[in-house]
Amino acid sequence: MRRRLWPAFLALMAFAGTSQADELLVRQLSAAAPAANPQVLTLATRAADCARKQGLLHGFQHLAVIDYSLPSTQPRLWVFDVARGRLLFQELVAHGRNTGEKIAERFSNVEGSKMSSLGLFQTTETYYGSNGYSLRLRGLDAGFNDNALSRAIVMHGAPYVSEAIAERLGRLGRSWGCPAVRQEVARTVIDTLKGGALLFAYYPDRKWLSESPLLQCGGAPASQVAANAAQVAPRG
Repeated sequence: MRRRLWPAFLALMAFAGTSQADELLVRQLSAAAPAANPQVLTLATRAADCARKQGLLHGFQHLAVIDYSLPSTQPRLWVFDVARGRLLFQELVAHGRNTGEKIAERFSNVEGSKMSSLGLFQTTETYYGSNGYSLRLRGLDAGFNDNALSRAIVMHGAPYVSEAIAERLGRLGRSWGCPAVRQEVARTVIDTLKGGALLFAYYPDRKWLSESPLLQCGGAPASQVAANAAQVAPRG
């Protein structure tokens, strides 16, 4: 979606209902990132619109989507410039130590679990911590990721995220629940997302799909969308 189309998209979101606008956005993002599962993008746009309706956010320019149903050895993080309909990054991303080995299996919102969390996050400020330059994430999905700030679930670079590590171990190294990325791109990705962008973390978890307050704003049941996602073969 080019910049000149963005005001029309916002107007459609506000006044014509969201289904047409969501479908338009998903088509744009799918065209920009053919390796991303369009059903996962559908849930991401639904969650963003739900959050807007609930007054949790107003607007955003950048959207990051993580598909934890893919193995950690595959690029499964996409960062979009929504205003332009452009893909900015397609990257490897780690999951939590107790979430799984190569394949993610378990998720938690509990302090000390060392698991990743699902749902919609909004980025806040950057800081320098034990993992270097990092980006704080505020969980918007009540009951599923709203402890992200207190758990220090942040985006940061990590030496255990690389193609070389994936080839040597058969998986990436794992974090304590943070979506860690390659050190070579961490600063650029973080600077793109800081200050109010959205990050959507997906996995076909039944409880989250059926109970997330941000996946219940109309359209097909989230569980059905996830079932459709499972039928889409990886592309690219």
